Amino acid sequence: MQNAPIVHWRKNIYIFLTSQFLSGITSMVVQYAIIWYLTKHTGSATVLSLATLLGMLPMALLSPFIGPLVDRWNKKGLLIIPDVVAAIFAIILSVVGTVQSTFPLWLIFISLLVRSIAQTFQMPTIQSIIPTMVPKEELTKINGQLGMVQSANMIIAPALGAFLFAIIPINFLILIDVLGAIIAIVLLGLVTIPEHPVIDEPLHVFRDSALGLKQLRSTKGLWAITMIGAAFTFMFMPAASLYPLMTMGYFHGTVGQAGLIEVIYSVGMLAGGAIIGFFGNWKDRMKPILWATVVMGVTFGASGFLPGNQTGFIYFVALNTLAGIMTPFYTTLLMAMIQQSYPAEQLGKVLGVINSLTSLAGPAGLIFAGPLADKIGVEKLFIIAGLGSLLCGLVMLIMPSVRNYDQELQSKIELD
Repeated sequence: MQNAPIVHWRKNIYIFLTSQFLSGITSMVVQYAIIWYLTKHTGSATVLSLATLLGMLPMALLSPFIGPLVDRWNKKGLLIIPDVVAAIFAIILSVVGTVQSTFPLWLIFISLLVRSIAQTFQMPTIQSIIPTMVPKEELTKINGQLGMVQSANMIIAPALGAFLFAIIPINFLILIDVLGAIIAIVLLGLVTIPEHPVIDEPLHVFRDSALGLKQLRSTKGLWAITMIGAAFTFMFMPAASLYPLMTMGYFHGTVGQAGLIEVIYSVGMLAGGAIIGFFGNWKDRMKPILWATVVMGVTFGASGFLPGNQTGFIYFVALNTLAGIMTPFYTTLLMAMIQQSYPAEQLGKVLGVINSLTSLAGPAGLIFAGPLADKIGVEKLFIIAGLGSLLCGLVMLIMPSVRNYDQELQSKIELD
């Protein structure tokens, strides 16, 4: 493929990116609408935590198994079938909500779970398809454009979702997902995806995972960083899942303001990513990672002390702008260090283990978060998250194997 790219590959890839943009944005609009519906009609942190848990669990449990399946199955089918399944469940949910005037919680939860499973298959499929569709020298640019599409979805969807939630009944709003799926499938029909040989060799998922775990544990500093990162996710994710309740319950805000917070955080992440892109050549990347952990801890903790009114919400917006800017400093720089720590043939196995460990930490925290927030107040969960993040930053600082990891890594790379 790299030596003989598809004729008119540029038109082909842009149709593909357009299909993913439309599918992604309609799906995210409906996802936000469902969460805001649950917030408005239940006001329960437990319900929101459970909804978020169902959205995260498939990624945590299925990620190690998805990659080998993507290599073996038809790529276009792996993109179309999840869209069809998600659309069917959207229709069922819409019909039930229209007939009964309210949505049964169990049906909403099943719908969220199915949507999450579909997304778990689609993302690695997209990542594996793009290198086969473009010339090698254009791959970085096209990956950057895919990142722009995903960032645009994160910025546009909350604002569009809040606007539509205010003017369209939720049982009809859900059907936007069906429209997005139809358009995406039609566009995918116009896309040429190169055939790939079917891999007949047996799967060795557990063996590869065990090998990846062994390789990660043998890298002392990175193993400690991974465990601290899992603890950080355990403390951070429960509060992050309760943003709508914090906005609409504690600050007595509107759905539009809940959407604004999501947009602000996403814009902050985009700005942070741009800063890294322009000034990202740090000799010791652990320093900005450490500062990011501390700043995110301070912003989350401070949010819990704000007054529960519109003045407090204004400060909440400012704090989340700062938190959004700092988030890529943690995620992006850490990923770059991981990528440089292992040869290419080992990296996939190690990343599978790291993703599973950090992904499982979030759902583990969510199990306790909802009932705790309902009992002590959602704002106090933000304080707990802030203190937990600061504690993770302190552990990073006092552990030499963590604090000096990047300096030692850079020295090793120079010697090699």
